[in-house]
Order: sequence, then C-alpha cells, then structure tokens
Amino acid sequence: MIGNITLGQFIPGSSILHRMDPRAKLAWTGVFMVVVFLMETWPEYLLLGMFTGVLLLVSGVPPKQSLKGLKPLLVLLAFTTVLNLFLIPGRELVSLGPLTITHEGLQMGIRIFFRLVMLVIIASLMTLTTTPMALTDGLERLMSPLKKLHVPVHEISMMMSIALRFIPTLLEETERIMKAQASRGAEFDTGNLFRRVRSFVPVLVPLFVSAFKRADELAEAMESRGYRGGEGRTRLKVLRFSSVDLQATLICAAVVLLFVGVRFFL
Repeated sequence: MIGNITLGQFIPGSSILHRMDPRAKLAWTGVFMVVVFLMETWPEYLLLGMFTGVLLLVSGVPPKQSLKGLKPLLVLLAFTTVLNLFLIPGRELVSLGPLTITHEGLQMGIRIFFRLVMLVIIASLMTLTTTPMALTDGLERLMSPLKKLHVPVHEISMMMSIALRFIPTLLEETERIMKAQASRGAEFDTGNLFRRVRSFVPVLVPLFVSAFKRADELAEAMESRGYRGGEGRTRLKVLRFSSVDLQATLICAAVVLLFVGVRFFL
C-alpha cells in the first residue's frame, strides 16, 4: 500500500507535459477538476475520458505508474459506488430484502466512480511530470497577487515544497520501519480492523521521532545557509511561458469549449 502512493513522485521525461510551465499545468489541472464535477451526461463523460486517455499517452508516463495512485482509493471507490446503489431513490432494478438497487442509483454510482478515477489520474499526471520545486515555484507565482493582502505566499510555497519533497522519504522510512517490525514478529495484515489499526502504533512512534529529527536538521541547515525568507532571493530557473504552453493552452481551451458545446447542444 505504501508503494502505491504517487504524491510527491516525479518521473523524468521530455513530453509536452514535462516541458509545460508549472503555472499552466496548475491552472489547467484546476479547470479540468472543476469540469469533472460539472459532468452530467454520458457524452461529457466520454469526451473527458478520451481526453484523459490522450494525456496518459502523450505524458510518456507508464500507465501502470499513473494508475498506481488508484490502489489506495479502491476501498473508497467501492464504498461510494455501493452506497449510491442503495441510497438513491428511483426505478427498482434488484431487491435484496430491505435493500433496493435502483436504476438511478446504478447510474450515479458509475458516474461518481469515473469522476474519482479521472480526478486521481489528472492530479497524478501533474505531479508525475513536474518536479516538486517547479510545482511550488509555479504556485508561488500564481499566488503572488495575494502578497498585496499580506498573505505569506513564499512561506506557504516553501512549506508545500518541503512537504512534497519529504513525502517519498517518509514513505520509505515507513516501509523500512514496517519491515523491521515484521522481522520481529509484528503482523499488519491479520486480525480485524481494530487490531490492524493497533498494529500500526509501534510504527507511528519511531516515524514521528524520525520526522521531527529530520525537521530539526533541515531547520539548522537552512539557518546555517542564511535563509531569511523570500525577500531578495533569486531563482536558478526563471519560469517563462513558451510555445509549448501556448499550444497546450489552445488544446485545453478547445476541449473546454467542446465540453460546453456538448453540455448545451446535445
């Protein structure tokens, strides 16, 4: 389960998604997440599903790696789908004692399933094709107008950068601790749910100790190098929009317009 979490991971490549400006990727990812929640008809699902499939192909990221982020959510996906089968009123399809599966519930369950799948894939593609540093630089540039409202934009971006940077490290640390505990006889996959939760307590204590130790070492390293915030700091790589971003923006805008056309004319 630990190895299936793709957040914070980056796969190097030279695809159009890798070469896009992180600001454009963040903006269009947000737009398509909104579009996912606005979908209602099956042609809309088909259109966005085809577009998501094209993104998977052009990203150069192995499909297995992109879909790996779905594994931790399989229980949530199954629970949400089954819940809608029985709780949405409508035309009866199957009756199982006091529970009734309706035609409307089945449709809603399938729709929510596809929505969650597309949300995870789109978000995973953004993180898998963008380095954590570029992602936080893009976020800081997008949030820069908030500086006029005295919002600590640089500090927020720095915290996100550190968090994304250390997610894979903490996952590796968790896996190492679990293997060490298992070699001493600990069992994480047996017993009921309550027992499994209790079995993770010996893992959490050394994990928290390790996380606080790393945080303390990072703070000392930043202080020793003279870090005093974002004022007057320069960047090794300056973000600039290129022809690739223009092409990607035109394609994404065309897909959104096509989505609007499907919504109002079909």
